[in-house]
Amino acid sequence: MTLKGKTALVTGSTSGIGLAYAKALAAQGVNLVINGFGDPAAIETERQGLEATSGGKAIYSGHDLTKVDQIEAMMKLAADTFGGVDILINNAGVQHVAPVEEFPLDKWDLILSLNLSAAFHTTRLAVPYMKSRKWGRIIQTASAHSLVASPFKSAYVTAKHGLAGFTKTVALELATFGVTANCISPGYVWTPLVENQIPDTMKARGLTREQVINDVLLDQQPTKQFVTPEQVAEIALFLCSDAASNITGANISVDGGWTAG
Repeated sequence: MTLKGKTALVTGSTSGIGLAYAKALAAQGVNLVINGFGDPAAIETERQGLEATSGGKAIYSGHDLTKVDQIEAMMKLAADTFGGVDILINNAGVQHVAPVEEFPLDKWDLILSLNLSAAFHTTRLAVPYMKSRKWGRIIQTASAHSLVASPFKSAYVTAKHGLAGFTKTVALELATFGVTANCISPGYVWTPLVENQIPDTMKARGLTREQVINDVLLDQQPTKQFVTPEQVAEIALFLCSDAASNITGANISVDGGWTAG
């Protein structure tokens, strides 16, 4: 597989799964646009490390993906720097846990905006370049919640189901242009997003931290193991390969058997 010299944009890539994607792609010689929030010094350290690994160029975008003009500015930055994006990985996400009748309206809007609408905007802006090159890879970090539901996660489940449907549509539209679009749907991965939702789940269900981990999170996964960010990233690398050129519109589960039942 030769990806050297191609450019990837990975949203939500300053930590967790997104950073694992970036590191895996850098190891293949890919130029990178990383995006997300966090400590500036830590982000700069990661950016420099990605460049050292790839032998190419890595730039950082701190744009806010809940705002369309900010997404457009990020995509323009990528185009101005690299000409366009060959690999787009929509990974940025946020979660909130609450009963539907108590679900904060601002949290609903935030989750739909970041987890779903942002992927639409990055995709629409990336596609013309991919079509012109007759090659492209669009990968969404969906979730087991793109296939099944859990209580108290109405906005997240809605957004992830929508993302899966959006990806199928894009796959059909781009099928004759050498561009694929697929979802990777992890179960519970030990990332900051998962760790940060534990207190809300404790409150919503009246459980201890240990009970949330063992009886709520890992209860869903028959393997009783968290998925690792590196496992998810390896699937993305495969989807970028020539061997995966006829995989499009797929939703690939990596959830320890969660959605098998």
